[in-house]
Amino acid sequence: MARYFNEKEIELLAPAGTFEIFQTIVEANCDAIYFGGPVLNMRLMRKGYNLTHEELEQAIQIAHDRGKRVYITVNNLFDEADVEEAKTYLRFLDSIRPDGLIVQDMAIFPLIQEQKLTVPLHSSVMMNVHNLEMIEALKTLGVTRVVASREMDLQTAKQLQALTNMEFEYFVHGDMCTVHGANCLYSSMLFGNSSNRGRCMKPCRWDYRVKKDGYVYPTEYPLAAKDMYMYEHIPELIESGITSFKIEGRMRDKEFLVTLINSYGDAIDRYIDDPIGFDRCKDKQSLFENRKRDFSTGYAFGKPGLDYINRRYEGTGKFYSTGKVFSTTTEEREIREQRIDALQEAFKAYHNPAKAKGELCVRVNNQEQAEIAIAEGVEHIYLAGDVFLPDLPFTKNQIKQLVAKKGTSKIYLGMPRMMFGLQFDQYNQFVANLDVELDGLVVTNIGAMHKFKPYGLPMVSDLSLNLYNHKAVELYQQFGMTRAFASVELKQKNLVEFVQQSPLPTEVLVHGSPVVMYLEHDLYENTREMEPIAEEDNKYVDNKYLVLLTDKGENPVYCDQFGRNHLTTAKELCLLPVINDLLAVGVSHFRIEGATYTTEQLRTIIRLYQEALQHPERSMELYEKTTPIYAGYTLGTLSFD
Repeated sequence: MARYFNEKEIELLAPAGTFEIFQTIVEANCDAIYFGGPVLNMRLMRKGYNLTHEELEQAIQIAHDRGKRVYITVNNLFDEADVEEAKTYLRFLDSIRPDGLIVQDMAIFPLIQEQKLTVPLHSSVMMNVHNLEMIEALKTLGVTRVVASREMDLQTAKQLQALTNMEFEYFVHGDMCTVHGANCLYSSMLFGNSSNRGRCMKPCRWDYRVKKDGYVYPTEYPLAAKDMYMYEHIPELIESGITSFKIEGRMRDKEFLVTLINSYGDAIDRYIDDPIGFDRCKDKQSLFENRKRDFSTGYAFGKPGLDYINRRYEGTGKFYSTGKVFSTTTEEREIREQRIDALQEAFKAYHNPAKAKGELCVRVNNQEQAEIAIAEGVEHIYLAGDVFLPDLPFTKNQIKQLVAKKGTSKIYLGMPRMMFGLQFDQYNQFVANLDVELDGLVVTNIGAMHKFKPYGLPMVSDLSLNLYNHKAVELYQQFGMTRAFASVELKQKNLVEFVQQSPLPTEVLVHGSPVVMYLEHDLYENTREMEPIAEEDNKYVDNKYLVLLTDKGENPVYCDQFGRNHLTTAKELCLLPVINDLLAVGVSHFRIEGATYTTEQLRTIIRLYQEALQHPERSMELYEKTTPIYAGYTLGTLSFD
């Protein structure tokens, strides 16, 4: 089955959660179906879903007999144990010949190459592909199709498709998320369940209130996105160069999906047959009446603002099948003595007596913080690429001043998490005409590595790369990465395995309030569009900063120079009690996220960790003498087994 418009193929891509659902969907008005196997995909939470090995093979044969394509999701992140499992699984998938694998983890590429497999690869939406350089980098790895970032508008998609000739897949209907792909770590911090490994507990769908400037605002579910709905915009999708129109819904029942698929399939067919007389609105009422959430066109035509937020039933985070909630408001785990004891005992099994001295790394938000870090002798200073307001981005003159007085410190230029053509032009102009001695770059995406590797500057990976395994490190090493920042989602055993198998020195976040949600969606807009319902000061941060408030606490949200929002943990991550153990298992670099602290607070924290790195046997003693600046201390994902 194939559809064409002006000789360009158009594909309607439908989801299936089980083999039974697939058997129904394959007879519906779609061109391709995607589903997951028994392992390594993003829909592992629901019992009885996904296909067995035998069902995968059978489904491919059935679909191909009907002239339809099949794509299999291998789209979660792999820990070290998963890497071994992936080798066998990928060989099996290659042997049954699906039309493509939808992948997230960079380990896939070396595993495919080493085993000389030939199955086509599509980049998942979890790769957050959003710029030209990322697409060019992925092309060198053999990717034949990219699933566009959820925040990509159709005009950008059109430009990138024309420049790269890459196939584009675009979500046209279904469940969406307010957080940039693979940039939500909150489920891991709260529950030890990673949203990037198919186990999201959906804290984004809690009933938060917004608080700022001493006022509380009546926001219902301010992070809960509406469902994507592009039924009325088939012409614009085709005109933009989108190849595959993707319906989300691997957890939906077959009756709902069949109606949805046939409606979109009919609309596409009607447009192909009669583009001038096409009725956009035919049958839209039926879709609206049977919706699970309210509808939005997302970012397809620009930033949607508060119109993106859902207020109905499933916006509240309830399971589709039972009506039960995914999770209720939960406090970040405080540090407990018993947990510290358990961690220290677990680390002992991996201790290496020949441990090296650790080096301190600090991300700073302004020149004053950077000067404090230099004065305190911090080895590695990262100038933030996403600068939290009211501070402004570092100027060339400020960087020159810092380099001139850096002494033994090294100065690195950080990059924004999201980089579009403008940001690449700006950074390229700066780096190409470098007249200051930068010591390296802190890179946030593979496109930046691809672009800036020729300049020969050392490149340190940032939090957004979410490194889980040594094969991904090997891949990024080919693109110029010289130090690997371990994912903050790694639990104790996974972290140790990562450190000991990484081919590059490992950096670990040990202190600060990490960004656990990175959003294009502007939560601050609530304070401009709504009237307050109460007065109440923030408990831990200045009233000028917005916080998300629940009965379990409040999370600060910082706005950067691009207007993007960074939601941080309520408690400070503090790994001071296990510094000795981290050194003993091979961690070489220890990062402090300093952007949210005053200069004096940052100075105190720097001195504390310098003392701990110089005298690691005293790290527990030093911890016991400290007092949290915010709502308390947490071990993050090290809180969980």
